Amino acid sequence: MTATSPAFFSSQEIAAEGLKPEEYEEIVRRLGRHPNKAELGMFGVMWSEHCCYKNSRPLLKQFPTTGDRILVGPGENAGVVDLGDGLQLAFKIESHNHPSAVEPFQGAATGVGGILRDIFTMGARPIAILNSLRFGSLEDAKTQRLFQGVVAGISHYGNCVGVPTVGGEVYFDSAYSGNPLVNVMALGLMETAEIVKSGASGLGNPVLYVGSTTGRDGMGGASFASAELSDQSIDDRPAVQVGDPFLEKSLIEACLEAFKTGAVVAAQDMGAAGITCSTSEMAAKGGVGIELDLDKIPVRETGMVPYEYLLSESQERMLFVAHKGREQELIDIFHRWGLQAVVAGTVIAEPIVRIFFQGEVAAEIPAEALAENTPLYHRELLTEPPEYARQAWEWTANSLPDCTTAGIELQGRLQSWNDILLTLLDTPTIASKNWVYRQYDHQVQNNTVILPGGADAAVIRLRPLEQIPNLKSKIPNPKLGVAATVDCNPRYVYLDPYEGAKAVVAEAARNLSCVGAEPLAVTDNLNFGSPEKPIGYWQLAEACRGLAEGCRELATPVTGGNVSLYNETLDSQGIPQPIYPTPVVGMVGLIPDITKICGQGWQASGDVIYLLGLPLASKISLGASEYLATIHSTVAGKPPRVDFDLERRVQKVCREGIRNGWVRSAHDSAEGGMAIAIAECCLAGNLGAEIKLEIAPTQLNRLDEVLFAEGSARIFVSVALAQQEIWESYLQEHLGQEWQKLGKVGNFETGLGVFTTDNQTLIKVSIEDMNDRYSHAIARRLAIHTTTPEEVRS
Repeated sequence: MTATSPAFFSSQEIAAEGLKPEEYEEIVRRLGRHPNKAELGMFGVMWSEHCCYKNSRPLLKQFPTTGDRILVGPGENAGVVDLGDGLQLAFKIESHNHPSAVEPFQGAATGVGGILRDIFTMGARPIAILNSLRFGSLEDAKTQRLFQGVVAGISHYGNCVGVPTVGGEVYFDSAYSGNPLVNVMALGLMETAEIVKSGASGLGNPVLYVGSTTGRDGMGGASFASAELSDQSIDDRPAVQVGDPFLEKSLIEACLEAFKTGAVVAAQDMGAAGITCSTSEMAAKGGVGIELDLDKIPVRETGMVPYEYLLSESQERMLFVAHKGREQELIDIFHRWGLQAVVAGTVIAEPIVRIFFQGEVAAEIPAEALAENTPLYHRELLTEPPEYARQAWEWTANSLPDCTTAGIELQGRLQSWNDILLTLLDTPTIASKNWVYRQYDHQVQNNTVILPGGADAAVIRLRPLEQIPNLKSKIPNPKLGVAATVDCNPRYVYLDPYEGAKAVVAEAARNLSCVGAEPLAVTDNLNFGSPEKPIGYWQLAEACRGLAEGCRELATPVTGGNVSLYNETLDSQGIPQPIYPTPVVGMVGLIPDITKICGQGWQASGDVIYLLGLPLASKISLGASEYLATIHSTVAGKPPRVDFDLERRVQKVCREGIRNGWVRSAHDSAEGGMAIAIAECCLAGNLGAEIKLEIAPTQLNRLDEVLFAEGSARIFVSVALAQQEIWESYLQEHLGQEWQKLGKVGNFETGLGVFTTDNQTLIKVSIEDMNDRYSHAIARRLAIHTTTPEEVRS
């Protein structure tokens, strides 16, 4: 018995499913016949870039994926690392970019719901959420609507489901005007004796559908996420899912309870491509087949046809394979939590996905053809960097006006260094994100050790809610913690994808080291434009090469992640405008003792301030810097090169300084360079600082390089005066000449003062003035166009 099929489909119908003509021909060859409508839709979503990575898979193979602590690498719903003492951490990052561009509230909300399901599907209880967001200029009314909608969606879902949103990053740049990026990372602590995998097994075992009902929402979301955005994308709102965080909370508890019975063989959440993806992936990974009867599926709408069942991306749904005879035990658990649970299918020996509807075969496709043996494109790489990059690399600081200790002349007017500093602090990308994180519940579960804005990375106490089977001690270590961060400077990657991507990994590890955490592993989210264009593929390939090298150098294997391509907006003339290449790195680190960590704010007046890494007298370019982009409206130059040997030594010294109780605060140099980093330390600690710049005389005409260049492998720390001698002895032994004493922490009234060694004042600004610019930059811009709650949700 085989599925009925029409003679053929028109080129428009094939294209509507996101398939190319040659891909349709391959489908016909594999099936030995033309597909029917439902089968065509199944191939459309499963052969989309979003599901099968047909352009990126060859590049991902170069990532390091194994290590002493890696328990689960790429290929499952989430990666899992061993934290010691029987504790295991699941973590993953995913994107929901296109849905958020069309319907920001639900797009972002369901992005949170989806990544949480990836975590608890492994048998882990979600303990934290982070997000990495990109928007256009905040001066634009449309960007403000998208921004407010996305933040509201994240806070709504995360707050209601009871998982703290503990950290993240937000960038604003016109490159993202029509195509915002919404990447969400989640962490979970394993609660089951065995890690739950997704490969189906056991011939005759029942296949259970559990969770919410199926409707027409989210139709074809995977294909929608694999195409450029256009003025007509608003018509694709049905491709945006609608989430229910309260139902997901019940689903978390029901799934974890079900897993602990030992009755579940395999589990897969229904994310992109819904039933199609879960059935085909479970079957393919297990080397078996699955039969599923759509008439058994609980629905919320009438008159649905197989195409709609199979492509629906209704949220909060899962597919289980259960041990035969124990299905009722599982069904009872889900019913007790007020959720749907039915036996909808069976595991079969023939490696196919066979779908029944109204007593007939609605679709019949080899599982591997959908999930494993998918199209693969080996694109030709440019033999030399594209023209835009070569031109950008020709930029030198000689094109900028000369500097004096008084400042720099811009458009016929002298701008003091105070003015420049305050302008940069007011830049939304640099400014405080308190408007964002104050909407998030970052303390639910009562394990958040450092609140958002307080440190370079989030810190979570590891406190199991229930007895964990593998725990070596009945009483878990109350001091064990985990740190997490998400990072990417997209301007670096745009100007030099290879060096920029290495810098992304280095900064993520540096952020973890600044709280005393040892970097362990990475999950990545590759957000790029079209790989079918030579420049787009060059950016993707070079960035993957850089990420791979960075992860190898810093011993942080990649456990999985997400690829989001075709992040381009078709303007009214039909010309695609790509985003900056944005490979976001989510990294986790281990903290042996959460009582021995630190934040970025100064702790006490009189503490000594040090720079770890390249001294200020080192020549560092302003290329790719926030200063160059904001103050001089120039995106050019090369990003700073990463010296991994120095990076490893600086980070280790910082971690050891924190763990020995010498270092009281730590903050890395990032956007805005030294001046911004020191100002942020002042603002976080509500204390001033007095900095003396020991620089070469030749640097006086390029003081902006000293103040605002963004060299890597730089961390600013403060140390109590009583620890100065032992600390400097340790620095001399482990860093040689690659550190510098900068000054001392002042009190609130002192403000920030930066002086030359001959006591010429470069910067003298009060805490109040810095705080006014830094803390209110985003709220000030949003006040110009206030969005109503109804607009946010629409």
